[in-house]
Amino acid sequence: MAAAHQISAASVASPAGILDALMVKFSRYRLYRKTVSELSALSGHDLADLGLHRSEIQRVAYQAAYENN
Repeated sequence: MAAAHQISAASVASPAGILDALMVKFSRYRLYRKTVSELSALSGHDLADLGLHRSEIQRVAYQAAYENN
């Protein structure tokens, strides 16, 4: 819901604001997908060395892309 509010607020400001908001969303999504891909490619042993279980990959990727602004 907050993301929709940010885009609508940006659209009032200028068309460039909409483009900037979309570029940020797209870059965050790409970071999420890249993180999932790279972590998924690791073996179970490598993930364990990082302190992760395979079931945590999506959560960690989400945190990396969206929660760590």
